[in-house]
Amino acid sequence: MTDLGIAFKDVFGRAPEGCWAAPGRVNLIGEHTDYNDGHVLPFALPQTTRAAVARRDDGLLRVHSADMDGGVVELRVDDLAPGTGAGWATYPAAVLWTLREAGQPVGGADIHYDSTVPVGGGLSSSAALQVVTALALGELHGVRTGRQELALLCQRSENVYVGAPVGVMDQTASACCTEGHALHLDVRGLEQRQVPLDLAGNGLTLLVADTRVKHAHADGAYASLRAGCEAAAAALGLPSLRDVPHDGLAAALDALPDERLRRLTRHVVTENRRVEDVIALLDAGRIRDIGPVLTAGHLSLRDDFQVSCPELDLVVDTALDRGALGARMTGGGFGGSAIALVPVESVPAVTEAVQAALPAARIFAATPSQGAHRLP
Repeated sequence: MTDLGIAFKDVFGRAPEGCWAAPGRVNLIGEHTDYNDGHVLPFALPQTTRAAVARRDDGLLRVHSADMDGGVVELRVDDLAPGTGAGWATYPAAVLWTLREAGQPVGGADIHYDSTVPVGGGLSSSAALQVVTALALGELHGVRTGRQELALLCQRSENVYVGAPVGVMDQTASACCTEGHALHLDVRGLEQRQVPLDLAGNGLTLLVADTRVKHAHADGAYASLRAGCEAAAAALGLPSLRDVPHDGLAAALDALPDERLRRLTRHVVTENRRVEDVIALLDAGRIRDIGPVLTAGHLSLRDDFQVSCPELDLVVDTALDRGALGARMTGGGFGGSAIALVPVESVPAVTEAVQAALPAARIFAATPSQGAHRLP
């Protein structure tokens, strides 16, 4: 029995029926574009959330995490409903409720989790928790669901049950990414393409610096930003900001009624173009040339979308000063993580400088890894 299985048995007094893992993600480029029907380019991290699971036939969902205090959380399946919070256990409860609402024959379960995905780092720890739960429960109950459909179910669980108006990028990345690739997702049509991302073969490392910072105004800001983007699209008479062509950006900005809507629109339209530019460079084998595009994305997030913070800016500026080819914040912003594309020979200098500038930061190398899967 694996270490995860042994931990499950220690908690629940029996062996699990199986173990699964789902990764966190880094978004290489394409920030705040997913809920605007745009383009994103994430890849899966080697850090995962793991779940050992066994079914129950008494209508109970019992969940336990090695990383959370409070012991086993016990919920009645029939009592699950949107708005009924249960701390961190709200996320697996939301997935179970959403599967049942979709007509899937999913019942109670015992689930033990552990995770190496940094919580609060903007690396999609919540999506990893949702996806591993959905994959495990689905496989145990014979649910035949494609990976993109599974990601959509997880997004719905967070939108409807948890009440967070997130896009579908994080769940799709956790469910669908493949090793050695970034995932180009066109959110409007949900078309996917795996784009080769060979960092090591090109003498590069992608460093992630988790600032361990989350500013208090982050909680309500995401919904406000999304509402602002929707207001800008409505003012332009368009379904979404995705529909503003890059060569029509100036005219669109002139037509908007206030500066905030102009800033939001400029970021979304130029960020979609940056995703396209990075993909074209990767396809051409010019991986080092994506660095300035990443940095331009940070400046847009800092100045137009205004979701950066002093700690993220400090990491980006320090990394660039010490030899990074490009750097930017990743994730929703107001804290969390930044990434830096660094030649291998400059990794020690960049790491040392960033750690000195922000001693609390957790710095690690990210390699494009496998999406959600069942463990041996």
